[in-house]
Formats: sequence, structure tokens, C-alpha cells
Amino acid sequence: MGTIFTLFMVLIMIACVLLVIIIMAQNPKGGGLSSTFGGASSAQFGVQRTNDFMEKATWTLGITIVVICMLSVILTAKPKTAGTVPAQAPVQTEAPAQNAPATNSGTAPVQTPVQTPAPAGN
Repeated sequence: MGTIFTLFMVLIMIACVLLVIIIMAQNPKGGGLSSTFGGASSAQFGVQRTNDFMEKATWTLGITIVVICMLSVILTAKPKTAGTVPAQAPVQTEAPAQNAPATNSGTAPVQTPVQTPAPAGN
């Protein structure tokens, strides 16, 4: 099973490198690789054909990467045995945070003296 996974990883990396090269060769303004070949449009390998090739190659490599990734997941997945329930991690709930009483930063609380009214004398 390890060799299949390694094969898929190598194919994915090759396709990714080719995709990067194709994308870097394109010019967003339409020049791209076709401007490298003299700039003049030739009947056999003109600007339009170069752009069509680059676009088709980009889409093809992108789709190839997605398909290889899906195949690698499907073919390298471990088979499930019948009658066994997959192990599930126990659900842990967080305990509610207890609010600690607010404390003064390093100072003792200030107590105010209680004053009692003087008795009214007659």
C-alpha cells in the first residue's frame, strides 16, 4: 500500500510542477509564450493557437491533479471491517469558568470608619 501512495505523490508533484511552468509561461495580456516566437503570427503556430494550447494544458493539469488526489484517497484508504464500530473520541465539555473575586493589585482594602450620630440631649 505504501508504494501506491508514493506513486500517487510523485504523479501529483510532477503535475504540480508542470502546472506552475505552464502558468508562469502565460502572459495575462495575451502575449505569453507566443511573443517569444518572434511576435509575428504564423499560420502554423500562431498567437491564438499558443493561447489555446496553454489554456487547455492548464485545465488538463488542474483536472489531472484533482483526479489523482481523489484516486489516492480512494485506493489508499484502509478498508473497514464489517461489524465494528469506528472508535470515537469521548466528547469533552469545558467546565464553566468560575469568576474569582476581584482583588486590588497589592493594596489592602480601605475601610471607612462608621460614624454614629450623637444622642440628642435635653
